[in-house]
Amino acid sequence: MPDTPETPGPDEPSLDEQIAAYQREFQDLDPQVEKVVSALGRLNRRMNVAYGRQVADLDISNTEWEVLKTLVVSGAPYRLGPGELAKRLGLTPAAMTHRIDRMAGEGLVTRDRDENNRVRVIVELTDEGRTKWLEAMRMASTFEEDLLQDLAPEERVLLGEMLTRLLRRVEDAQPDAGGRLTDLD
Repeated sequence: MPDTPETPGPDEPSLDEQIAAYQREFQDLDPQVEKVVSALGRLNRRMNVAYGRQVADLDISNTEWEVLKTLVVSGAPYRLGPGELAKRLGLTPAAMTHRIDRMAGEGLVTRDRDENNRVRVIVELTDEGRTKWLEAMRMASTFEEDLLQDLAPEERVLLGEMLTRLLRRVEDAQPDAGGRLTDLD
């Protein structure tokens, strides 16, 4: 596949310019490794901005979207305790409580006492929350198909396998790095 020119942001050097600057200061840099890692970082940032714009069109925030996804991934009946939600999202319990309060007020989730343990609270996805999740998924799917349109099916499979190997390497080396240490709200 031929190289295509990279289009940096308005105040951002191209990857090649960035790597050349790094090499001036750190001669031991492997430019091939740095190009892969820098491209992944830029791609991640730009995808997060695109997803943020999409969910904003649905009147939800990225942080609310994360909670909706976590509840859906947990499976029907889409219920988790706030502590489990906080753990899965890498948040403090206080940050999770704030997020749940906001989402309950917007009708995206309900928060009720567990019938079997009145001390325990259960957060459950509402029909409105599921509708927002489905619409966000439709938008994301369109964006992602467009993103990968230039890759043949076998290239998509290979890229997925390679990125999964990189992800496993990071997860093995940094098992506690799955979530955030502080809330970004």
